Order: sequence, then C-alpha cells, then structure tokens
Amino acid sequence: MAHISSLRQLEFLFRSTSVAGIDGGGAAISDPGYNSPREFIPVGQTLCRPRSNPATDAVALQSRGRDLRLEAKVREILQSLGATKLARNLSVEWNSRLKTAAGRADYRSKLISLNPQLVHHPAEIDRTLQHELAHILAQFRAGRRRILPHGVEWREACRDLGISDEKRCHNLPFPVSERARRYLYRCPGCQRDFPRVRRVKRAVACLACCRAHNGGKFDARFRLRLVNSTVL
Repeated sequence: MAHISSLRQLEFLFRSTSVAGIDGGGAAISDPGYNSPREFIPVGQTLCRPRSNPATDAVALQSRGRDLRLEAKVREILQSLGATKLARNLSVEWNSRLKTAAGRADYRSKLISLNPQLVHHPAEIDRTLQHELAHILAQFRAGRRRILPHGVEWREACRDLGISDEKRCHNLPFPVSERARRYLYRCPGCQRDFPRVRRVKRAVACLACCRAHNGGKFDARFRLRLVNSTVL
C-alpha cells in the first residue's frame, strides 16, 4: 500500500478537454493511506473537531451512499473558512469499494468517500473526513494550478482544519489488497516503474519529470509506457 501511495504522488494526469490533474491510480485526488486510489486531491474562529457518534455512524454505514449528517459537518466547516462555493457542491458518501484506503477525495466530483470499515474505528471517522477534506480544500484554493497530494498546500489546509499533525497514511488494520497489479508502466525519462491493477486509458506522464523539465505541465516525452502486462 505504501508503495502504491508513493507512486501516486509521482504521476500526472493529462486531459485534452480539461485541466490536467494528478493521477493517483485513477483520475483526480487521492492519497495513499487515507485517499485511496485517487489523489486529489479551513476558521477565523477556532475549528471545533466534529464529534463521532458510533450509533449514528453505524446507521449511516448501513444506509450506504451519501451521508447527509457528515455533509452538513463539512459544509459548516468550509463556510467558516470562507469556501462557501465549495461547501455548496461537496458531498460525502460511504463507499464499500474502498478496501485498503480509509477514504478518498475527488476534487473534480467534489466528493469525499469513506471506507465502511471505519465503523469499527469510530474515533477515526472524523479524522479521516478532515484528512480528505484537506485535499479538497487545498485544490480549491489552488484553483487550476496543480499541487502535490501531500504538499505545502495540503499541509496548510490541515492546519486550518485543526489537524496540523496529520500523517499522510493511516495505520488502521485494513486488509491488504490481493488484486494483482498486472500492468507495469515505465517513465521513459527517469525509468521509474508504475504498476497498475487496470490498464491506463488516459494519457499519463511522470509527474516528477514533468515538474523537473516542463514546469509541471504535461510533457509527452515522459508519457508512461506499458512494458509488461503480466505483473503480479
């Protein structure tokens, strides 16, 4: 999981019809421990950390889909930080497809997804929610500018949310994914390898090389190439 997480920070997603984003194993924002396969990736007053209620959390998990109670929490937080427009569009859901990741932040869809297994770790629900919210908030503040999943902008958002000591990855005892990463991609520039469970269908380039040689913009010279389709 840690290996996949580090790779997510090195990738860069290019879309011909929209602004490129950072690829975290899918399209859009995510983050290794908390953010799941997609990486994309603030209170003039003191921010009060939302309290967890195991009973109501369990009900929300059983209902699946959107969690209106948690949505109300994050919208209130965002409004207190001046991000009113983002607050109106942000949704929160419980997603059973998340297995090893505690949560996922998708800025394009303005969606935070949480792993239903968190019901067994009620104290981590709000922490995970704020971790993912920090990703959304950081990209909202950056606008069209690309940022690293756990870079300076994310750290700043964490501080504004009252979790300045937040770690990049969670240490919850979630089962390790057994899905074979059958596709191996390689950057023709730095020769880094990027194993994937599914075939990459978009034009994806090595973020590290694009940042080092092209100001962070997509550069076809560093587009990932499929070198093996039977990686286990």
